[in-house]
Amino acid sequence: MHRVVACLLLAACGGTVAVVKTKPADEPKLDITAPWIDPEAFWIRGTPTKTRPLTDALTDPNAKTIAIKNATILTATGQKIDSGTIVMEHGSITYVGADKTPPQGATVIDGKGKFVSPGIIDAHSHMGVYPAPNGKAHNDGNEAVGPITAHARAEYGYWPQDPQLARALAGGVTTALILPGSANLIGGRGFTVSLRPGARTAAEAAFPGAPPTVKMACGENPKRVYGEKGGPQTRMAEYAAFRAAFAEAAAYQAKKAAYENAWALWQMKKKRAEQIEAKRKDNKKVPGENAPEPVPVDLRYETLAGVLRGDVLVQIHCYRADDMANLIQVADEMGFRIRSFHHALEAYKIRDLLAQKNIAVNTWADWWGFKLEAYDGIPENAALLTQMGVRTTIHSDSAIGGQRLNQEAAKAQAAGNRAGIKIDDDTALRWVTVNPARVLGIDGVTGTLQEGKRADVVMWSASPLSVYARAELVIVGGQIAYDKGKGLRASDFELDDGRTP
Repeated sequence: MHRVVACLLLAACGGTVAVVKTKPADEPKLDITAPWIDPEAFWIRGTPTKTRPLTDALTDPNAKTIAIKNATILTATGQKIDSGTIVMEHGSITYVGADKTPPQGATVIDGKGKFVSPGIIDAHSHMGVYPAPNGKAHNDGNEAVGPITAHARAEYGYWPQDPQLARALAGGVTTALILPGSANLIGGRGFTVSLRPGARTAAEAAFPGAPPTVKMACGENPKRVYGEKGGPQTRMAEYAAFRAAFAEAAAYQAKKAAYENAWALWQMKKKRAEQIEAKRKDNKKVPGENAPEPVPVDLRYETLAGVLRGDVLVQIHCYRADDMANLIQVADEMGFRIRSFHHALEAYKIRDLLAQKNIAVNTWADWWGFKLEAYDGIPENAALLTQMGVRTTIHSDSAIGGQRLNQEAAKAQAAGNRAGIKIDDDTALRWVTVNPARVLGIDGVTGTLQEGKRADVVMWSASPLSVYARAELVIVGGQIAYDKGKGLRASDFELDDGRTP
């Protein structure tokens, strides 16, 4: 049936019904020098705390100078450089182009016969929060105690010793978005990590300056988990809960704004009273008002208020086209923007709407049929979305699939080409590099091979879209993080100290 649906759909695309490409609506350019406002900032006394700027990702004083020569360089910008050179210094790319003499003192790598690409970015992963070995003691990805747990953060469940991380790195993955699971309607904050080995803490693993994200989910999973726990039992209740949560967050935000205004007014009155007192000869105090009481902090609403302000990027687990359309309606009503729908197996059915709203799609090459809402997936999904102008990525949602995202992109490319939708190599590579970087809000510093970008680079034994390609060298932030000749760097958890029973 899926093949029939695909054929009917594709006949419409190439036959009697013309498909009109639409350009995604322009968005404000990301200022990588401006710190993101922390949505958990308490806003007391009017001064929010701030996170690191994205420019911190571009400099690493410990990174040496590395040059790869004589390689085929795939920049993910539309440019392919034969027998090219790429130079990386102090964590950033300083040269990409034709053959050039490397700087003195550089580590020079001969890339003859090799391919160089940007590091792969997995925009949907649960590594670290569902680590290996699998066991209940390790499962920290779903806080399944209530449908709204916006206060939870994946970073506080992230285990840097997860052996799966080294395997993803060996597959060319340099960056990943670690998300809570999909048991909840609003499961909490996501966490963007850089896969440089040796991180001891979540803070050390964090991608510098990456903006915060929030994970939402709809459909079968929340119904299954909460149907016997007080609801939601139906999609009706799911969307009612979404609307209620954001309405409460808007009210909370309004109270915070009112407090800020009251505090500013009180400060003005206090300063005026002090000025009057300074002029009085009798030194008597001028009676003044008490300071306004701050609004009690609610961490759930801090995250959702951040969504309403546009500071927190919304990532939504969603399969069916009608569910995606319903969530777009909720977002329009409540006043927030959706960054990306994840999985989105029926996105091809509403690709015009997604393009119009400038909503990205993170999907698989060919996973489908494992539950009813995943029944209508087709392998041409990514190609059809790309043809319509939707920003498309291929994600993993799997520690196994995350090791082979280059092959997943190639499969989706082949499906599109078979259907008559021309997907060139650069477009397919963008599905796993700069497009997911955009979804994560870090495309200003990574995702392409350009001068001034972060040195997240992979050298492959063949074209990364070949089934025979292996990542031979993976450079993260200008440092060699994986060398195939030396093998995997085991986490402490995997090291055998001789006492293993």
